Amino acid sequence: MIRVLLAEDMHMVRGALEALLGLERDLTIVASVERGDEILPSARAFAPDVAIIDIDLPGLDGISAAAQLHERLPSCRTLILTSLGRPGTLRRAMAAKVSGYLLKDAPPQELAHAIRKVAAGQRVIDPELALAAWGGAESPLTARETEVLRLAAEGLDATDIGKRLRLSTGTVRNYLTTVVTKLNARNRVDAIRIATEADWLV
Repeated sequence: MIRVLLAEDMHMVRGALEALLGLERDLTIVASVERGDEILPSARAFAPDVAIIDIDLPGLDGISAAAQLHERLPSCRTLILTSLGRPGTLRRAMAAKVSGYLLKDAPPQELAHAIRKVAAGQRVIDPELALAAWGGAESPLTARETEVLRLAAEGLDATDIGKRLRLSTGTVRNYLTTVVTKLNARNRVDAIRIATEADWLV
Protein backbone atom coordinates (compact mmCIF):
# COMPACT_ATOMS: atom_id res chain seq x y z
CA MET A 1 0.00 0.00 0.00
CA ILE A 2 1.39 3.41 -1.01
CA ARG A 3 0.86 6.03 1.69
CA VAL A 4 0.00 9.47 0.28
CA LEU A 5 0.03 12.98 1.75
CA LEU A 6 -2.10 15.48 -0.16
CA ALA A 7 -1.43 19.23 -0.01
CA GLU A 8 -3.99 21.42 -1.80
CA ASP A 9 -5.52 24.66 -0.56
CA MET A 10 -8.72 24.57 -2.65
CA HIS A 11 -11.22 22.47 -0.71
CA MET A 12 -13.18 21.31 -3.74
CA VAL A 13 -10.05 20.23 -5.62
CA ARG A 14 -8.65 18.50 -2.54
CA GLY A 15 -11.94 16.66 -2.02
CA ALA A 16 -12.01 15.57 -5.66
CA LEU A 17 -8.42 14.28 -5.45
CA GLU A 18 -9.20 12.40 -2.24
CA ALA A 19 -12.23 10.76 -3.87
CA LEU A 20 -10.28 9.93 -7.02
CA LEU A 21 -7.32 8.39 -5.21
CA GLY A 22 -9.68 6.57 -2.83
CA LEU A 23 -10.78 4.44 -5.80
CA GLU A 24 -7.25 3.04 -6.19
CA ARG A 25 -6.77 -0.16 -4.20
CA ASP A 26 -3.04 0.29 -3.67
CA LEU A 27 -3.16 3.96 -2.57
CA THR A 28 -4.23 5.37 0.79
CA ILE A 29 -4.31 9.03 1.86
CA VAL A 30 -2.77 9.26 5.33
CA ALA A 31 -2.78 13.08 5.60
CA SER A 32 -4.49 16.00 3.88
CA VAL A 33 -3.37 19.61 4.42
CA GLU A 34 -4.13 23.01 2.90
CA ARG A 35 -0.97 24.98 3.76
CA GLY A 36 2.62 24.55 2.63
CA ASP A 37 3.98 25.01 6.15
CA GLU A 38 1.86 22.05 7.32
CA ILE A 39 3.50 19.59 4.93
CA LEU A 40 6.72 18.76 6.78
CA PRO A 41 5.09 18.36 10.25
CA SER A 42 2.36 16.15 8.75
CA ALA A 43 4.89 14.08 6.82
CA ARG A 44 6.89 13.52 9.99
CA ALA A 45 3.73 12.47 11.84
CA PHE A 46 2.22 10.17 9.18
CA ALA A 47 5.28 8.92 7.23
CA PRO A 48 3.84 9.04 3.68
CA ASP A 49 5.67 7.43 0.76
CA VAL A 50 4.61 10.20 -1.63
CA ALA A 51 3.52 13.81 -1.06
CA ILE A 52 1.29 15.29 -3.76
CA ILE A 53 1.82 19.03 -3.52
CA ASP A 54 0.02 21.89 -5.24
CA ILE A 55 2.55 24.48 -6.37
CA ASP A 56 0.60 27.49 -5.05
CA LEU A 57 0.00 27.10 -1.32
CA PRO A 58 -0.36 29.64 1.50
CA GLY A 59 2.29 29.67 4.22
CA LEU A 60 5.00 28.11 2.04
CA ASP A 61 4.92 27.51 -1.70
CA GLY A 62 4.85 23.93 -2.97
CA ILE A 63 8.37 23.86 -4.41
CA SER A 64 9.91 25.22 -1.20
CA ALA A 65 7.95 22.62 0.78
CA ALA A 66 9.17 19.88 -1.56
CA ALA A 67 12.76 21.05 -1.05
CA GLN A 68 12.23 20.88 2.73
CA LEU A 69 10.94 17.33 2.45
CA HIS A 70 13.87 16.27 0.27
CA GLU A 71 16.32 17.69 2.79
CA ARG A 72 14.70 16.58 6.06
CA LEU A 73 12.61 13.55 5.11
CA PRO A 74 14.17 12.05 1.95
CA SER A 75 12.13 8.84 2.30
CA CYS A 76 9.05 10.85 1.23
CA ARG A 77 9.05 11.47 -2.52
CA THR A 78 7.34 14.51 -3.96
CA LEU A 79 4.96 15.00 -6.87
CA ILE A 80 4.12 18.60 -7.79
CA LEU A 81 0.72 19.41 -9.30
CA THR A 82 0.34 22.71 -11.13
CA SER A 83 -1.98 24.56 -13.45
CA LEU A 84 0.99 26.66 -14.62
CA GLY A 85 2.93 25.19 -17.51
CA ARG A 86 5.91 27.51 -17.08
CA PRO A 87 9.40 26.20 -17.92
CA GLY A 88 11.07 28.36 -15.25
CA THR A 89 8.85 26.81 -12.59
CA LEU A 90 9.77 23.32 -13.77
CA ARG A 91 13.48 24.17 -13.65
CA ARG A 92 13.02 25.42 -10.08
CA ALA A 93 11.16 22.21 -9.17
CA MET A 94 13.93 20.08 -10.65
CA ALA A 95 16.49 22.03 -8.63
CA ALA A 96 14.42 21.21 -5.52
CA LYS A 97 14.79 17.48 -6.39
CA VAL A 98 11.09 16.81 -6.87
CA SER A 99 10.29 13.32 -8.13
CA GLY A 100 7.40 14.30 -10.36
CA TYR A 101 5.77 17.31 -12.00
CA LEU A 102 2.29 17.08 -13.53
CA LEU A 103 -0.28 19.51 -14.87
CA LYS A 104 -3.61 19.51 -13.01
CA ASP A 105 -5.52 18.89 -16.22
CA ALA A 106 -3.79 15.55 -16.82
CA PRO A 107 -6.16 12.54 -17.09
CA PRO A 108 -7.02 11.03 -13.66
CA GLN A 109 -5.42 7.67 -14.42
CA GLU A 110 -2.18 9.51 -15.21
CA LEU A 111 -1.99 10.86 -11.64
CA ALA A 112 -2.40 7.41 -10.07
CA HIS A 113 0.20 6.00 -12.49
CA ALA A 114 2.57 8.88 -11.64
CA ILE A 115 2.19 8.23 -7.89
CA ARG A 116 3.13 4.57 -8.39
CA LYS A 117 6.17 5.45 -10.50
CA VAL A 118 7.35 8.11 -8.03
CA ALA A 119 6.88 5.67 -5.11
CA ALA A 120 9.04 3.17 -7.02
CA GLY A 121 11.86 5.71 -7.24
CA GLN A 122 11.26 6.88 -10.81
CA ARG A 123 10.83 10.42 -12.08
CA VAL A 124 7.68 11.60 -13.81
CA ILE A 125 7.67 14.88 -15.75
CA ASP A 126 4.93 16.09 -18.05
CA PRO A 127 6.56 15.64 -21.51
CA GLU A 128 5.35 18.96 -22.95
CA LEU A 129 6.68 20.83 -19.92
CA ALA A 130 10.00 19.01 -20.15
CA LEU A 131 10.38 20.05 -23.80
CA ALA A 132 9.52 23.66 -22.98
CA ALA A 133 12.03 23.73 -20.13
CA TRP A 134 14.70 22.15 -22.32
CA GLY A 135 14.17 24.79 -24.98
CA GLY A 136 13.94 27.77 -22.64
CA ALA A 137 16.92 30.08 -22.40
CA GLU A 138 18.92 29.92 -19.18
CA SER A 139 18.94 33.02 -17.04
CA PRO A 140 22.23 34.96 -17.14
CA LEU A 141 21.55 36.20 -13.60
CA THR A 142 23.08 34.75 -10.44
CA ALA A 143 20.79 33.55 -7.65
CA ARG A 144 21.45 36.74 -5.66
CA GLU A 145 20.79 39.00 -8.67
CA THR A 146 17.53 37.15 -9.31
CA GLU A 147 16.53 37.56 -5.66
CA VAL A 148 17.22 41.30 -5.75
CA LEU A 149 15.29 41.73 -9.01
CA ARG A 150 12.37 39.64 -7.70
CA LEU A 151 12.05 41.95 -4.69
CA ALA A 152 12.31 44.99 -6.94
CA ALA A 153 9.47 43.50 -9.01
CA GLU A 154 7.41 43.31 -5.82
CA GLY A 155 7.80 47.09 -5.49
CA LEU A 156 10.56 47.30 -2.87
CA ASP A 157 13.14 50.06 -3.22
CA ALA A 158 16.89 49.56 -2.79
CA THR A 159 16.79 50.39 0.94
CA ASP A 160 13.98 47.92 1.66
CA ILE A 161 15.65 45.22 -0.43
CA GLY A 162 18.86 45.81 1.51
CA LYS A 163 17.05 45.39 4.83
CA ARG A 164 15.33 42.22 3.64
CA LEU A 165 18.57 40.63 2.36
CA ARG A 166 20.90 42.20 4.96
CA LEU A 167 22.84 44.10 2.30
CA SER A 168 23.83 47.74 2.12
CA THR A 169 21.75 50.00 -0.10
CA GLY A 170 24.81 50.61 -2.28
CA THR A 171 25.33 46.87 -2.79
CA VAL A 172 21.69 46.47 -3.83
CA ARG A 173 22.06 49.33 -6.34
CA ASN A 174 25.20 47.66 -7.72
CA TYR A 175 23.28 44.40 -8.17
CA LEU A 176 20.45 46.19 -9.97
CA THR A 177 22.92 48.00 -12.27
CA THR A 178 24.55 44.65 -13.09
CA VAL A 179 21.15 43.09 -13.80
CA VAL A 180 20.18 45.92 -16.19
CA THR A 181 23.50 45.51 -18.01
CA LYS A 182 23.29 41.70 -18.25
CA LEU A 183 19.76 41.82 -19.64
CA ASN A 184 20.55 44.65 -22.07
CA ALA A 185 17.64 46.49 -20.49
CA ARG A 186 16.96 50.22 -20.65
CA ASN A 187 16.33 50.47 -16.92
CA ARG A 188 15.16 48.52 -13.87
CA VAL A 189 11.52 48.36 -15.04
CA ASP A 190 12.62 47.03 -18.43
CA ALA A 191 14.84 44.45 -16.69
CA ILE A 192 11.86 43.25 -14.63
CA ARG A 193 9.78 42.95 -17.82
CA ILE A 194 12.49 40.97 -19.64
CA ALA A 195 13.07 38.61 -16.71
CA THR A 196 9.34 38.08 -16.13
CA GLU A 197 8.64 37.28 -19.79
CA ALA A 198 11.56 34.81 -19.80
CA ASP A 199 10.18 33.22 -16.62
CA TRP A 200 13.40 33.85 -14.66
CA LEU A 201 11.78 35.32 -11.53
CA VAL A 202 9.87 32.22 -10.36
